[in-house]
Amino acid sequence: MSDTAIPARTRRFRISRKALPYVLSLPALLVCIAILIPFFTAVAYSLQRYRLSQPWARRWNWGENYWDFLFDPSFWNTLQVSLTYAFLTVGIELLLGLGIALLLQKRTRFNNFVSIMLLMPLMTAPALASLMWKLMTNPGFGILSYFAAFVGLEDFRWASAPQTAMLTVVLVDVWVYTPFIMILLLAGLRSLPQQPFEAAALDGVPRWFVFWRITLPMLTPFLLTATLFRAIESIQQFDIIYAMTQGGPGDKLTVFQVEAYLNFFQSTNVGRSAALLMILWVITYILSMIFIKQWLKLRERARGEI
Repeated sequence: MSDTAIPARTRRFRISRKALPYVLSLPALLVCIAILIPFFTAVAYSLQRYRLSQPWARRWNWGENYWDFLFDPSFWNTLQVSLTYAFLTVGIELLLGLGIALLLQKRTRFNNFVSIMLLMPLMTAPALASLMWKLMTNPGFGILSYFAAFVGLEDFRWASAPQTAMLTVVLVDVWVYTPFIMILLLAGLRSLPQQPFEAAALDGVPRWFVFWRITLPMLTPFLLTATLFRAIESIQQFDIIYAMTQGGPGDKLTVFQVEAYLNFFQSTNVGRSAALLMILWVITYILSMIFIKQWLKLRERARGEI
């Protein structure tokens, strides 16, 4: 059909091929701008001495907030608590998720039903799950406190005691997010090629050898992906810890997000809060780069490029 046969109204809205890529990338550009504006605003706040209670005293301090962290014990406690929490939750969830995925690897109706049922905690909002666990661990009427007393742990304080607070929030995190690891690794296991496993079965290779030498190396990209997602989420954890303990008792659970929240809304220290979030962003960025580089190396090795 020639251009003369196309109605004038239709020709008016035609986009040239040169402009089409820019038009299609416009939504991504808008999203990028919407992300960068708050980011650079936080960077600017982190370089200022700015309190909401003293807006007239707002001034640039050019990194003094970051310098103060070097000599602030509360910052190093926050860093330690955040890394400890991330290490415990990710490590336990990987072990449990991998174990459950191996048990449900075979495609049966029962395994499919169980895998769907195990996703129920993941469908619960973390803050709501924390409130549920807070009720279940209540020393007066909580069912978990009753079972603890039944096995001899009288007056077990759960999240209200400094010695067991970390254990309690880790249990909640594991309950909520282990299904995410499980379903990701289960998808990875079921997508692996079956020829190596069939050859190993014909040769009578022991199962433990098949797992360590065939299953685990082939599953490593999925393990890295799951670890990356959960590590980033854990290092940025807020809702579970704040809903359970508000960062307490004392400073036992003051992770980065909770510490920044308390600095902003209780101390009204916007500069320190923004600086904490910037350091958290740097840690998240470094973790992402490490895992992505490892994933790319595995992909190149699989292709035989290295």
